[in-house]
Amino acid sequence: MAYVEPKEFVTKMVDSGEQKVLMSVKDSFIRAFMAGAILALAAMFAVTVTVKTGMPLVGAILFPVGFIMLYLMKFDLLTGVFTLVPLAYLDGRPGVTIKQVLRNWGIVFLGNFAGCLTIAFFMSFILTYGYNVDGGEIAAKVSSIGESRTLGYQEHGVAGWFTIFIRGMLCNWMVSMGVVGALVSTSASGKIMAMWMPVMLFFFMGFEHSIVNMFLFPFSLIMGGEFTVGDYLVWNEIPTVLGNLVGGFLLVGLPLYLTHVRTSPERKIA
Repeated sequence: MAYVEPKEFVTKMVDSGEQKVLMSVKDSFIRAFMAGAILALAAMFAVTVTVKTGMPLVGAILFPVGFIMLYLMKFDLLTGVFTLVPLAYLDGRPGVTIKQVLRNWGIVFLGNFAGCLTIAFFMSFILTYGYNVDGGEIAAKVSSIGESRTLGYQEHGVAGWFTIFIRGMLCNWMVSMGVVGALVSTSASGKIMAMWMPVMLFFFMGFEHSIVNMFLFPFSLIMGGEFTVGDYLVWNEIPTVLGNLVGGFLLVGLPLYLTHVRTSPERKIA
């Protein structure tokens, strides 16, 4: 496994952010759609494994397969562009403006959501044979997750909202470490190993990932979860997205950029 020095891979992060901003709407949306769909399938896989085995750790260990697949195909998650795209703006890349950064985020958000919603309908249809039978144990599990991670936070008011926000920060700290970790190696096996560890950590710890939630909560609502779309947006998706943004940019992208690209002069010691 060839190791790439931070100064080199952080420059690649900036280049990647620039490329994502300059990408066409069609390409951005399709890549985001596929990323959302694959991550949704991985989340469903992890929940199914957890229900079948009764061991959440096993589900967490296996969940990263989805993240790895979409990354190797160069599909885009909102959590990743939160980390990479602002670096191109800070670096003064031509054409990368605040407006263009927000445009990219918006396209990726819509693509991720469309992909997740598609899989939510597919899986709910499969589990219920076209909505003709009960969804069973797996559907009940997902419904309980949806309720506990909306109404459960709502019970604590402002403190609950900031709890989700911080969980979103911690999530994208780890997920973005997976994105960055994939750049430290030039081999596929090295990239996979570097991505696996932080993604497994976030999933097992129950941190909040905005794209995973784009699947879990609509799926939960379809399967009879007793909360509303408004509950989902206010008490989960919005604070999670904001937390993911802060965590990815402030805890991963910015520190790496400031210390490996835009560095300060070395100290002179007499």
